Amino acid sequence: MVSGLDRLVKSVAAGLALLALASWAGPLHPAADALAVLRVPLLVLAALAVIWTSWPRRLRWPVAGLCLLALGQVGGMKLYAPAPGPFVVYQKNLWGGNPQAEAMAAEITAQAPDVVTLQEVSTRNRHLLDLLRPGYPHQYLCAGVAVLSRHPVVQGETLCVKGGGLAGLRVSLPEGPVWVLSVHLFWPWPHDQRPQAERIEALVTGLPGPVVLAGDFNMTPWGSDVRRLVRATGVRRAGPMFPTFWLRPSGLPLAVPLPLDQVYATGGGAARVRPLLGSDHAGVLAGVFLDAD
Repeated sequence: MVSGLDRLVKSVAAGLALLALASWAGPLHPAADALAVLRVPLLVLAALAVIWTSWPRRLRWPVAGLCLLALGQVGGMKLYAPAPGPFVVYQKNLWGGNPQAEAMAAEITAQAPDVVTLQEVSTRNRHLLDLLRPGYPHQYLCAGVAVLSRHPVVQGETLCVKGGGLAGLRVSLPEGPVWVLSVHLFWPWPHDQRPQAERIEALVTGLPGPVVLAGDFNMTPWGSDVRRLVRATGVRRAGPMFPTFWLRPSGLPLAVPLPLDQVYATGGGAARVRPLLGSDHAGVLAGVFLDAD
């Protein structure tokens, strides 16, 4: 009985440790990015399981320590609180069936951002754009993804991915133009996040001037497809990191908090969470820097 239980604990510990390790292999295969979404709970469970095995201490504690060290990196992302920049971005996945357009419009108006990035704009919530038009007359919508600006825009300077996933608008500021990109990635493997991210990467690589990249990435900041777009645009994340979506796996009583909605800019910045307001995603309000210094 004891030996059977011991074998089970060892098998579970080894399996969890391997899954956690595989979550770093996203550049090699998109299936690993599906594990990257759950990297934090995998590391916690792996560390606990390894400690409870009968493996020698010289094996148990180093493996558990490595898991905790990796968790420390994530903890640093949650604790890092940089100063906010002067350019304000409001990021929100509306949810296609959101019935609270008026409340959402009041929230955005009260925060008075320079630009708004939206995802899941649908026939049911699209009148939000009309409600915001007096304050944000410059609007660009592409397949449910939108950028709204209170500032003038550079005429003819837009980006759109056929099939959805990217809306880009070049905003004109006194100090020069800035690209504002609104992104909505598919879920990772077995869904089509990787090919979608590659299409977006091809469009945004080497954009001139400062860039703001914001959206619902359906992936954590350490996912390889998010990092692909970060490298392509030369941006830095506005911190700290916090959950904006709560994944509820079927049959499980607990929800997994995930930081899927993120804001990036050429000079980074600071972000804070905003209410759900009829959506399944929290909003993100970020003050960012448009220069790299």
